[in-house]
Amino acid sequence: MVSTCVIWSASYDSSCRPGDADRSSQMGFGMENLLKNRTVLITGGTRGIGKAIGLRAARDGANVVILGKTTEPHPNLPGTIWSAAKEMEAAGGRALAVPCDIRIDEQVEAAVAQTVERYGGIDILINNASAIFLAGTLQTPMKRFDLMHQVNTRGTFLASQLCLPHLLKSSNPHILCLAPPIDMDCGWFAGTLPYTMAKYGMSQCVLGLSQEFQRQGVAVNALWPETGIATAAVANLLGGESAVKCCRIPEIVADAAHAIVSCPSRECTGNFFIDSEVLASSGVTDFDQYAISPGVPLMPDFFLGKPDFAALSQLLHGENQSTTSNR
Repeated sequence: MVSTCVIWSASYDSSCRPGDADRSSQMGFGMENLLKNRTVLITGGTRGIGKAIGLRAARDGANVVILGKTTEPHPNLPGTIWSAAKEMEAAGGRALAVPCDIRIDEQVEAAVAQTVERYGGIDILINNASAIFLAGTLQTPMKRFDLMHQVNTRGTFLASQLCLPHLLKSSNPHILCLAPPIDMDCGWFAGTLPYTMAKYGMSQCVLGLSQEFQRQGVAVNALWPETGIATAAVANLLGGESAVKCCRIPEIVADAAHAIVSCPSRECTGNFFIDSEVLASSGVTDFDQYAISPGVPLMPDFFLGKPDFAALSQLLHGENQSTTSNR
């Protein structure tokens, strides 16, 4: 019988909780080369969280495939897929950069085919690409609504669908989505309904795929940051440099992702992990190393705890912008 999916937290006692004292080595945190020669395909791997996950895998000697749209320097966004690939190689891995718009089926199909041709298969899919537009119902143009759903929900489903035939051939296949635990508190829908729907669509992919492919041994999990992460989305949309100072660096998510995808896939699926909880249970005690400004109060991320209506209201005042980001 297929087990039910659970939201993992510090209070949940699960047999696949990363970091239980007798299982920390299994999760792989703090151990090197666990991903050596494994092929990791990352959507939105040019910068931010996606790039950090790629670099962490590259340090193990992984084959890292970067899918992204940025092929030329952008005035407001750092790096290109080519520069990210060079960093992966400098970190110790092999890298393939593939220009790809996650909304276009043929481009994703071609990217998967190039990956398999180059490396012989796919072991890990990181569904990281995400678009964000924080606005209410009356303030959201349909083209922005469509962008978020095409990139977030549809892009996650499409990449998963196309990678699964190859993942099923892997000895330890993983799909990891940068998606939040589903909290049906209406506060997470009021004022940001289009974005919440799109991100929860990614979360629903985790719920469905983890059950559908559990018998075949494909692990499908979600990972979400406890706090804001210093990415282009935060710098450009959520308060600029003052907000960035209240964030952690993308490496905290990358270290947690490494721990999850190093776990035996048949023993860890259908979970919604929080980055700091994964690492704390894996023995990490110093979280100041991940802070942009140690000692500065951290900005909590969306979809965790009770909605802060005052903070959301303040965030939504002023001009709204959109971006296709790394989350």
